[in-house]
Amino acid sequence: MSKLLELSNLSYSYHSLQGETLALKDISFTVEEGEFVAIVGPSGCGKTTLLSVIAGLLTPEEGSVRLANSDDKQELPNIGYMLQKDHLFEWLSIYKNVTLGLEMHHLMTPEKKAYIDRLLREYGLDAFREKRPSELSGGMKQRAALIRTLALEPSLLLLDEPFSALDFQTRLMVADDISKLIRSAGKTMIIITHDLGEAISLADKIIVLSKRPATVARIIPVSLSLEDDSPLAPRNAPEYQPLFNELWEVLSNEEAL
Repeated sequence: MSKLLELSNLSYSYHSLQGETLALKDISFTVEEGEFVAIVGPSGCGKTTLLSVIAGLLTPEEGSVRLANSDDKQELPNIGYMLQKDHLFEWLSIYKNVTLGLEMHHLMTPEKKAYIDRLLREYGLDAFREKRPSELSGGMKQRAALIRTLALEPSLLLLDEPFSALDFQTRLMVADDISKLIRSAGKTMIIITHDLGEAISLADKIIVLSKRPATVARIIPVSLSLEDDSPLAPRNAPEYQPLFNELWEVLSNEEAL
């Protein structure tokens, strides 16, 4: 694997009339192509701020964010950002929702249409392409949001707690399903989650942030022995509980500081 993303000594502050609030401090880590990375940390520590800096929505005050295309040129690759809510428009059909970005960028070529048609078939939404979002389940709407994100064929996917609005059983199944779809598409993913079990189940590497100002408290590699590919398989792996305990201890220590 080659390096897709490198953060070096990254810092960011929010400024207001009341003064300066340091949100991120001296953050450094790398993400390889095809790697799944989970970011966890105490509530309010700056996880979403970090994702916004990576996405280019915020400019770091110190340090750098370097992203490489497949030819290793240090330039911005296409980034897909999937938020906590699906943000589908009720007055548009599912097909119109998932092709909205393509329409806005004037990219609705026959090749792109064929790609969208294939995604709808593969993700089980082809029969619902003319339905409105309210006619779909929560999991189906998240699939539609993922297709919309993938439509522009991003190199890097940023997911900000995309399953938090779902009940536990649906969340377990949809998170597993979507992660498999993203892996099969050969994409790189960074996901923010408060669910430690979800982080262990989905990620190749977990980055634990400290309380604000966020620093990298620990980077934990994940390697699970899976007996099958069911949604519960990662949580039944022998490595799961020791990893959970390690994450819990690191986060508990951060909360106590």
